[in-house]
Amino acid sequence: MYNASDLRKNLKIQIDNEPYVITEFRFSKPGKGQSLYRCKLKNMITGVILDRTYRSGDTFEQAVLEERKMQYLYNQENEFCFMDVENYEQVFLSLEQVGDAKNYLTDNLEVDILLFEDSPIGITLPNFVDLAVTRADPWVKGDSVAGDTKPVTMETGYVLRVPPFVEEGGKLTIDTRTGEYVTRVKE
Repeated sequence: MYNASDLRKNLKIQIDNEPYVITEFRFSKPGKGQSLYRCKLKNMITGVILDRTYRSGDTFEQAVLEERKMQYLYNQENEFCFMDVENYEQVFLSLEQVGDAKNYLTDNLEVDILLFEDSPIGITLPNFVDLAVTRADPWVKGDSVAGDTKPVTMETGYVLRVPPFVEEGGKLTIDTRTGEYVTRVKE
């Protein structure tokens, strides 16, 4: 159990049998009375955001979340299939649950799947992934309008801007936190 004084940003708590993460937190102590804790809470299943104010005596239940190492297998329509690397069970996440992570998912990529009461609710990617370039237009010398970068399409369909020396067929390391090019992969 957590007390209101334990609240902080990124803390995961359970309200009405659903997991919430605190996205914003402010503490205030009025001249008289109890301390106030103003929070923005995001439902980890539905994505709904709540504004709540709690007093110093309030208590909260800890959200029981589990993270498991799983391997990405395939996507079918708007569902993504992952396999537990220990017991070979398969779980499915919706397109909404996967979000922008779909830009970096390649066959057999190991990721962490967040589970709440044995139901998958989210995905955590490795910080860096290697993706192959499937389309790269030639860079025209003197094309200074675009700066010194050009757009390329990766094997997952993700489009990003890279330096002009990147060619089709090469592999790049991409930072999954920012979506930006890091370096070329040496073969």
